[in-house]
Amino acid sequence: MNFVFVSPNFPTTYWQFVKHLHLNGANVLGIGEAPYEELHAELQTHLTEYYRVSSMEDYDQMYRAVAYFAFKYGKIDWLESNNEYWLQQDARLRTDFNINTGIKSDRIDSIKEKSEMKKYYAAGGIRTARQIKCSEGFDNCAHFAFEANYPIFAKPDVGVGAGGAQKIENEDELRRFFAETPQVWDYVIEEFVTGDICTYDAIIDSKGNPLFESMCVCPPSIAEIVANQDDMTYYVEKQINSNLSFWGRQTVKAFGVTSRFVHLEFFRLQRDHRGLGNVGDFVALEVNMRPGGGFTPDLINFAHDVDVYKIWADMVCFDDRTTMDGAEDYYTMFVGRRDGVEYVHGHEEVLERYKTQLKMWDRVPDALSDDLGNQSYIARFETQEEMYEFEAFATERK
Repeated sequence: MNFVFVSPNFPTTYWQFVKHLHLNGANVLGIGEAPYEELHAELQTHLTEYYRVSSMEDYDQMYRAVAYFAFKYGKIDWLESNNEYWLQQDARLRTDFNINTGIKSDRIDSIKEKSEMKKYYAAGGIRTARQIKCSEGFDNCAHFAFEANYPIFAKPDVGVGAGGAQKIENEDELRRFFAETPQVWDYVIEEFVTGDICTYDAIIDSKGNPLFESMCVCPPSIAEIVANQDDMTYYVEKQINSNLSFWGRQTVKAFGVTSRFVHLEFFRLQRDHRGLGNVGDFVALEVNMRPGGGFTPDLINFAHDVDVYKIWADMVCFDDRTTMDGAEDYYTMFVGRRDGVEYVHGHEEVLERYKTQLKMWDRVPDALSDDLGNQSYIARFETQEEMYEFEAFATERK
């Protein structure tokens, strides 16, 4: 198998995807901007070959890199970045090289544009917040907001993370949003939903069945965390909620997902919402056809004593998994602290207090620090109470 891995060095833990592909017998052919000597040593070990480009934004360079690999190694069987930013380019390269093991250009809008996602949710009978495109004009959006009731939520139709998203409280703020937002026509507006954001994290085989499932619980508003420069915390549940599993699987079917790692976002309602459901119900937010961002795969591993990097590589190479879940499950939390903030408990104190529970701690890459903070800690616990105590200790500010 010839597998082209786009940007295999970001996030840094992605070398583990490459490792398990290689151990499964695949030729792993990397394309990236970083000099070879700067790659993680394990990544160097498990790459068959690496092709450096000066800019991954330059499609001609990316095309030539894949063409070189195809000339040298033969037909390319897979091409993947597992990275939201490159999904459209991945699809274009698959289309141009007739790689049939992933999403091509004719379907990419359904997983990149939030407005297109709504059509698939509707076809699958999956509840989701009402939405309107800003391109329909201020008057139509104002009428929508009146019908949906303020506040409403505006966000780019195509975007990663919380960039550009904002809550709008009244018509004056809506008018100002239209007047002051560059490329406002590229935004969508949704009714505001009050709830926790829960994610269905799964590795799906070629028939659309999950080989592995997990559940993350995230803060209600990443946008507010970024705007206020708050600390970032989220966690993996011990066990996936059965209703979330049901709606996650329904979403996979509605979007025709096969042979992918997915990170599907849902609201878990904190109060009854007309037309959407009651407290505790799950309402679809958006789909992400790649692993959860940042260190999420590692949190999942620690929570369930598994290796999702290997499970994914087994899916790619064997359309199955070769390992079982661990014997025990845990609550595993990520805490991201901000530089320039005075915390009651310093870094060394956190490490000492939770030395038996901490599984990872590291600096967050600059590209992810707006959302995740600058210094990360990942710890696991047997009870929620212990987990929340850790969260309070690590984030207490002076």
